[in-house]
Order: sequence, then C-alpha cells, then structure tokens
Amino acid sequence: MTKQEQQLVELLNPTVTAAGFDLWGIELLRAGRHTTLRLYIDHSDGITVENCALVSREVSAILDVEDPIPNEYTLEVSSPGLSRPLFTEAHFIQAVGQQIEVKLTIAQDNRRKFKGMLQAIDADMLVMEVDGKPYRLLLDNIDKANVVPVF
Repeated sequence: MTKQEQQLVELLNPTVTAAGFDLWGIELLRAGRHTTLRLYIDHSDGITVENCALVSREVSAILDVEDPIPNEYTLEVSSPGLSRPLFTEAHFIQAVGQQIEVKLTIAQDNRRKFKGMLQAIDADMLVMEVDGKPYRLLLDNIDKANVVPVF
C-alpha cells in the first residue's frame, strides 16, 4: 500500500465504520490524467448497491472537506466480491487454504506472477504451492493479490 493509500485509509476508515461497514481496502489507480479511488467495503451480511451508495455519499463529504487528492478523480465503492483483493496480513491469514493470485513488485525466480494454494503465513512471508513447487514470497514485495474463486 502506498503512503497516500495509507493516509486515505486513516482518513476514511472512521466514516466507513460509523456507517456500519468494514473498510476492506483502498486502491488509488492512475491512468494518464484519470484517477480512480476505489473503496472496498465489507459486512457479515454482505453488501448491497444501497450500502455502496450510502458509503459513497458519506465518504464523498469527507473527501470534499479534506481534499486529500489534488487532481480530479472518480470515487467507486464496491464489495470485495468472490475474487476479493488481499491488502493486509490479516486478509492473507483468512485466505490460508485457498487458491490465490499474487503479482510481485520485484521478480523472484524470474517471475512476477504466482497462482497457487496459500499454505501459511510465516513471519513476513507467504508460503505457497505453485505448480507443485513451494515458494516463499515476501509480503512487502506484493504489488497485488487476490483470492481465486473455485466453482
């Protein structure tokens, strides 16, 4: 998570929590001049479109006052869904025993993408089995990760 994303989590988490939801994670995506701020919210009863609209209104008010993103952006509020992104160590712990996809910031063993079974979290490392081989991936080197839904 970037420093700006961490600051946004700290700014917005109290508002999302007060609305009755968990802030699962934040993505700040830039593509040229266009920026998207994507919030993932979660709740034990699931997430509805109305829940997303409520959180969007509440968060928009905070963002308008605090103005933490200097340029124009689009706000999206969503459920993490079945292929939920994994942002924190706690998210990875919850995903132990599941198939996940990981994209690394810096290549390891001449590759940046790994897809396999998350077997454990050992200190600051993910322990995965990928294509029948064990891998230990540094949590700090993960650019993006998500659960792979199995149907």
